[in-house]
Amino acid sequence: MNPPSLPIRKRFPWILYGIALVLIVGFAFAPVGSVMLCAWIANAHGCKVDEGSVHPCIINGHDYGELLYDLGVMGWFMLVTLPSGLLAFLSWLILLILHRVAWRKRLSAGVPPPIPQPS
Repeated sequence: MNPPSLPIRKRFPWILYGIALVLIVGFAFAPVGSVMLCAWIANAHGCKVDEGSVHPCIINGHDYGELLYDLGVMGWFMLVTLPSGLLAFLSWLILLILHRVAWRKRLSAGVPPPIPQPS
């Protein structure tokens, strides 16, 4: 006969919260990356980029002016993504705090978390 197994202590799902945070930050700052990429390419090849119109930018025999213009104008999406990211971050933080408090209360009471044990 085997003795009864000791209860397995489940860990708090920090990794899932970390992945969610990375996705929120990535969404919020994606337009910043677009503008930085546009500026880096334009500066490296001596091209002019502004939001007023498309300027020719010849790189290795191809005109990338319209692509750089599009990348630069995508920066205006920050007006939506940054406030949305802030709202998502605050929701994430509140959910994290509530979940962590409930998790600690459950562990201190000796009740295992509601995760089924593998058979």
